[in-house]
Amino acid sequence: MRRRIAPWLVLAVASAVGLAGCGSDEPASSSGDDGDAAKTTTVSVGVIPIIDVAPLYLGIQKGFFSSRGLEVKPVPAQGGAAIVPAVMTGSQQFGFSNVVSLLTAREKGLPLLSIAAGASSTGDPAADVNAVLVGKGSTLKTAKDLEGKKVAINSLNNIGDTTIKAAVEKAGGDPSKVTFVELPFPDMPAQLERGNVDAAWESEPFRSQIVAAGGRILFDNLTETYPKLQIAQYFTTETYQKANAEVVESFVAGINESMEYAAAHPDEVRTVLGTYTKLTPEVAAKVVLPAWPTTLDKESTTAVGDAAKKYGTLKEAPDVDGLLAS
Repeated sequence: MRRRIAPWLVLAVASAVGLAGCGSDEPASSSGDDGDAAKTTTVSVGVIPIIDVAPLYLGIQKGFFSSRGLEVKPVPAQGGAAIVPAVMTGSQQFGFSNVVSLLTAREKGLPLLSIAAGASSTGDPAADVNAVLVGKGSTLKTAKDLEGKKVAINSLNNIGDTTIKAAVEKAGGDPSKVTFVELPFPDMPAQLERGNVDAAWESEPFRSQIVAAGGRILFDNLTETYPKLQIAQYFTTETYQKANAEVVESFVAGINESMEYAAAHPDEVRTVLGTYTKLTPEVAAKVVLPAWPTTLDKESTTAVGDAAKKYGTLKEAPDVDGLLAS
């Protein structure tokens, strides 16, 4: 039996309908004639303009999608709160989001379907794409020391606090005694330096910025939760996948080739970052890049989902089988 969709999600989707018009199960647009000429299908992909989605932009440049008959148009958004309703209404055919957000949407009754890996932890606690950091002079030593402390994260009840809680408990601490403060990633270094928070879960390039200012990594919440945790995935809707199986198959093949190319050509990744982010070439040359796998990791998704259920972000057992495309 399908669960009822939560009111806040109904409102989000309704707002997107008002802005984008009626959704469609058809590809966004096609070009070509009725003969043998190859047709090109245009699809929009909701993304957050962060390092993690660099393979998508690189793949567009390299022709990995156009060679498969797709014109891919990235649509930048501040977060999944805008991407999910856009995909649900059909104004965007694909989206990029972290696994906790996707599992939460499934629990609320939205038929989202992960179709390709997005980005993963490097598996190296000393050189990962993000980490929990403390400022210069901090006396904190382990995750357990976060008891009674304030920790900055970019979004409450999501992958950040879920994985930090898992790391605190693993270190022998009480996750319920940690206070989480919601802050945008760019604001965290200054708030940490001023002492307004005791630690910050920070992503690149701000992770490197804190280290350069004398801060240090306290622990890597990703690897503490799962050795090479899959942070995010590309998704569509079950309805779109059923109606446009060939388009979805082409997109998955294109993004997987893009992932493989990005992993093998980090210098080109650092160059493409300047085309869609505000990173300077000097900063882009120094940031830690995530891992870009080409398969959906069920074990990692389950580990994160179980942690989200344990710490209250999810109310029910995570619908991993429903989320991941078979």
